[in-house]
Amino acid sequence: MQMQQRTPGGEQPYWPAGPFKIRLPFVHYRWEMAETIQGLVMFVVGLAMIPLLEKYLGMPYEAALAFTFIAGLGYILPALLGVPLVPGWITPAIPVVILFLNGFEPGPDAIKALFALQIEVTLIFLILGLTGWGSKLVQVIPNSLKSGIIIGAGIAALMGELKTGGRVDATPISLIIGSVVSAYVLFSLSFKNVVEQSVIARRIANFGMVPGMIIAMIVGWIVGEYPLPDIQWGITQPDFALMANYLTFAVGFPGWDVFLLAIPTALIAYVIAFGDIIVGFTLVERIDKVRTDEKIETNVDRVHVVTAIRNGIHAFFAPWPGLAGPLWTAAHATVAERYAMGRKAMDSIYSGGGTFWLTGLLALFCLPLVTMFKPVLPIALSLTLILTAYICIMVGMEQLRNPTERGVAGIVAVTLAMPDPKSTVYAVIIGLLLYFLIERPRLMGKHKTEDEFMFADPQESTESK
Repeated sequence: MQMQQRTPGGEQPYWPAGPFKIRLPFVHYRWEMAETIQGLVMFVVGLAMIPLLEKYLGMPYEAALAFTFIAGLGYILPALLGVPLVPGWITPAIPVVILFLNGFEPGPDAIKALFALQIEVTLIFLILGLTGWGSKLVQVIPNSLKSGIIIGAGIAALMGELKTGGRVDATPISLIIGSVVSAYVLFSLSFKNVVEQSVIARRIANFGMVPGMIIAMIVGWIVGEYPLPDIQWGITQPDFALMANYLTFAVGFPGWDVFLLAIPTALIAYVIAFGDIIVGFTLVERIDKVRTDEKIETNVDRVHVVTAIRNGIHAFFAPWPGLAGPLWTAAHATVAERYAMGRKAMDSIYSGGGTFWLTGLLALFCLPLVTMFKPVLPIALSLTLILTAYICIMVGMEQLRNPTERGVAGIVAVTLAMPDPKSTVYAVIIGLLLYFLIERPRLMGKHKTEDEFMFADPQESTESK
């Protein structure tokens, strides 16, 4: 139970703090047991960044593990400061970031490059958040372009897993079984019917991705796709002193040429992250209609500022190839689905997201859990990308209102998913051109929408002539 109770139909209690609304567990929201169990398993996704840190920044495991603790502190900020989204990485941008880092030698050069990139991402989010332009972008950007970016990001994430040499190709049995189980539990209409009739199914549904992930790990160990873990007991001991040697304070700051090289990647990352914000708020608005007992505030500017803070922390104290994104799509969908089951299932959207990542932060200190999941880190990353792809495509398609928008969005999505570091820039340019040339009956001034043309009265049109 929490100390402060919500009035029916009102916002969850909070302490005002400038642009933020501070909410603490046990004070402003209750602790959710289902999200506790999910956090004890799903925190492994954060550890999945360690192999990328080792490979592209040239750091040892102990220093990379310390980086994950800094990331864990960042994950708890959104729920703490009043953002109803479960945060994560800018996941679909990871291939583009890696392509950018490939141009630098692992070690000091790559660390400087990633610092430059993450500072630029910080500034983009901060400027758009403080000026309020982030809110206006939601209304200004054409619907077809927004949906195309979301769908394209989903396709890109999925193709990265399915390509020859990808993780699904390397370990097909565990990942396919895990994906099928996760998708069935999260999205299947038949399973929702089972949930209404079965207490056991209802309890399984409460854990979202966890059943699929655990089954994938067990299958991976049984069929030999992943080695068995060497479980150790105690408390994890990340080497923060060693970590300091891999920060920009130790290796030096990048030159202006590196900042210039990072600009296209930073813009690409923001466009994808902006699509994540749209996806996240779309999911929130859907469940807000179901749950009339709580009013959920969707403040785009606050999301921008909090995401800027997280990226700024990473840039100086833990440069992160995944960047700090506003949404972990798969985890947020899991929380949203359980929230929609009613107040008994989850008191508040903030209690779900807040409990999830606070548990994940505490789990990082549990050495048996960290060592048990160490061999199967790729499973957590792959399932996240695959489920993210499904949700992005589903939500993006849902937003399209007529055939013309669907055609433009399809072209944007295909362009964005191309294996080219500049594909996002091309997608945005093509999307804007097609919007003005195809969707708008007039290039300038007021115009009728396609729906208005479709449902216009023919007699009225004849008389006007």
